[in-house]
Amino acid sequence: MPRARKRFGQHFLADASVVEAIAAVLSVDASDHVIEIGPGRGALTAPLAAACDNLTVIEVDRDLARALRRRFPRVDVIEADVLETDFAAITDGGVRVVGNLPYNIAAPIMMRLFDACAGGLAVRDAHFMLQAEMAGRLAARPGTRARGRLSVIARYHCKIEPMLEVEAAAFSPRPKVTSTFVRLTPRPPPVVALDVEALHTVVRTAFGQRRKRLGNALQSLDLDLTALGVDPGSRAEEIGVSGFVAMSNQLHLRHG
Repeated sequence: MPRARKRFGQHFLADASVVEAIAAVLSVDASDHVIEIGPGRGALTAPLAAACDNLTVIEVDRDLARALRRRFPRVDVIEADVLETDFAAITDGGVRVVGNLPYNIAAPIMMRLFDACAGGLAVRDAHFMLQAEMAGRLAARPGTRARGRLSVIARYHCKIEPMLEVEAAAFSPRPKVTSTFVRLTPRPPPVVALDVEALHTVVRTAFGQRRKRLGNALQSLDLDLTALGVDPGSRAEEIGVSGFVAMSNQLHLRHG
């Protein structure tokens, strides 16, 4: 089997009991269309391929992609960088996504998936293995220090549920951190943003200067925070999704 490549941030699942637990959480049906991101050596690919008739895997490593094609001839293996992959070209909807994500690009991958959902891609659910710290940031509530841009955008699009805690010993090579397997279930947002790009702009600007109070951090956007019921003296991590949506809607109506 090909060796792990440091430049791809590869840590392969190697504990059969963890793979079995993940497969139980996923509970894949034969009619499901599943997209697996970063299948690596195929530890999770094997039970997925056995359970469903329509499995697509996206693997950037050429040697691993070649090995996966030989081992799973019925699986659609796409050799590509997931950050450059058009999900809509793979499926027209109803897809389930799963992945053991490289820690260094997990956030951009999730953001890309959220963008695809905003663009109309019907994702039934997504399950990702993440660094435990990132999983904490993903699910962070307003008022907590872990709260960040990813927290807001994720909660706008999805319900977030930590499913399994996974020790470093379950991977090869062994990472220096523990991991969390999380479930993201797309749902209608609590408050609808008129323009998702405007939402991204407000959230990015607010957390880009997170030590500043919002009145100063968002000064360049020329928002009337008081009119929205948002305290200009508050900080980004204190604001809920509805507050950010209200600010983005004002931005869109003023400058859209």
